[in-house]
Amino acid sequence: MARLIYSAIASLDGYVEDERGNFDWAAPDEEVHAFVNDLERPIGTYLYGRRMYETMAVWETMQDDAPEMRDFAELWRAAEKVVYSTTLTEVTTSRTRRERAFEPDSVRALKADAASDITIGGPGLAGHALAAGLVDECHLFLHPVSVGGGTPALPVGVRVKFELLSERRFTSGAVHLRYRVTS
Repeated sequence: MARLIYSAIASLDGYVEDERGNFDWAAPDEEVHAFVNDLERPIGTYLYGRRMYETMAVWETMQDDAPEMRDFAELWRAAEKVVYSTTLTEVTTSRTRRERAFEPDSVRALKADAASDITIGGPGLAGHALAAGLVDECHLFLHPVSVGGGTPALPVGVRVKFELLSERRFTSGAVHLRYRVTS
């Protein structure tokens, strides 16, 4: 059975974007990006909400000379993508399908049948998956900035317990925390 992994880049005070919707403070440097790429190598499928899909779709045509950017683009293009949206009329990237609604039983079946791990992107969609007990691991990349408010990385009103599996400090001051979901 594949694992469902929620991965998010967040401010130290726990937000994936600030009150104005900005997340420019979250851009990973080369060291963090290379580490993320290594985490993404075993991923076979990405689950996205509409907004996260629209943010990530740039990787379909991304041309960049930086090796870690090229590497991520290749990993992203090779993976299957599922977008959950009631407003999106079409998907514009290859290996992508749209679902009208997030159905926990469908995700359970996907996990049972998948040969590779699955990630879920975006705090809203991840919140539904956490509430349904579908998430196996949570990877948080905390950046040394406090943005004072915005979109929380973890869902409000959903109680989840985590067991710390590993941590990694980066020269930029960012920290990766890997947790197993225990309840």
